Amino acid sequence: MSVLKLGVPSKGRLMDKTFDWFAERGIEMRRSGSEREYAAKVEGADVDLVLLSAGEIPRELQAGRIHLGVTGSDLVRERIPAWQDVVREVQPMGFGFADLIIAVPAFWADVNSLDDLDAAAADFRRRHGHRLRIATKYHRLVRDFLRDAGVADYQLVDSQGATEGTVKNLTAEAIADITSTGETLRANHLKILQGALVHRSQAVLFKSRAADWLDGRRDTLEDVLERLD
Repeated sequence: MSVLKLGVPSKGRLMDKTFDWFAERGIEMRRSGSEREYAAKVEGADVDLVLLSAGEIPRELQAGRIHLGVTGSDLVRERIPAWQDVVREVQPMGFGFADLIIAVPAFWADVNSLDDLDAAAADFRRRHGHRLRIATKYHRLVRDFLRDAGVADYQLVDSQGATEGTVKNLTAEAIADITSTGETLRANHLKILQGALVHRSQAVLFKSRAADWLDGRRDTLEDVLERLD
């Protein structure tokens, strides 16, 4: 059988939980070398492990440079246009849960839902002469969500870190970001809008439709999937 390339997160809890998930299904993974070396070994399957950041894995799946990849469903949907034509969800993994939500300042007493946000955005534009700014790194997901919700008077501003602090720093009026507990939102005096769950994310094992599946690799995949079941 031909070897498959599997991309997994290279560090932190996501890597540890991915290793544990596969180990429970008879496929042992472990790092080789020092913590600074992005090398790992697999026992129990014809798989080469590729250690990448979670954000790089969608790109490698899209390019077909890896056959399988473990990353957040939010990252795949955000970074791959028409993602269902490019990758297939093999199996949700039951960890890495986080919600992509829209939040506004807690003191906005009259803004509690998406409908309220639409009205507030229109009023904001009338009073300030420019659109209400929503800071996020999830432009595709948030734009599609707000379009479907009928919210129009806003602009997305890019934020690649510390998004919750953009309102306090006056670089945005609202945010759209990933949260798991909501503690950081509360610490920055933000509240989640009702009905503003953009996407409920978790770690998922994805298969690349663009990768080379010839020379027996489909048979190798079936063998791996049997082990995972």
